[in-house]
Amino acid sequence: MVKISDEDFEKIVTEEYDAIPDTMFGNLDNVVIFIENQPPEQRPRLYGLYCGHPLTNRGMYGYGELPDRITLYQNNIQQHSLSLEDLRARVRVTLVHEIGHYFGLDDKQLEELGWA
Repeated sequence: MVKISDEDFEKIVTEEYDAIPDTMFGNLDNVVIFIENQPPEQRPRLYGLYCGHPLTNRGMYGYGELPDRITLYQNNIQQHSLSLEDLRARVRVTLVHEIGHYFGLDDKQLEELGWA
């Protein structure tokens, strides 16, 4: 288990997000990334969660809509990371996975691409 401060975790998330090539996904529109701790009693245990309307399902979407949410669960990522490098990799894969959901990819497609 890797324990780091909330500020250091946020810094890693920002660095890993910024390192995703624009050619991979392009720009995200109306999406907010949150860092939270998943409550211990909540199942299944997740590294991240996308909540919103994937681009492939949007019709009359836009003005006045609340942003889509990508949540990274810091406690779960830290608990299953053996080193700082491992933690960075989990953050990167989780970000790409959840951003993939924003673009309409399902878990099977993300697994085939190596992002599950």
